[in-house]
Amino acid sequence: MPDLIIYTVRTCATCERAVRELAREGVDFEERDIRKNEAWFEEASRLSISVPILVRGDKIEIGWRGDMGCPFQ
Repeated sequence: MPDLIIYTVRTCATCERAVRELAREGVDFEERDIRKNEAWFEEASRLSISVPILVRGDKIEIGWRGDMGCPFQ
């Protein structure tokens, strides 16, 4: 199982950049597009109102390198 889960929405440019940069850096992660799975949407909703949301164990990070990303609710 990857060390990082990233909740995204395909129409979010910040999410796309985060996924692209994580892949380029060789980070092992699982992408969860919240529009494709209701359970993922519910999980993300408990953490924030915008994506990307990065979860590493009990550490939660909202946004990507200074950019807040996109609201999803």
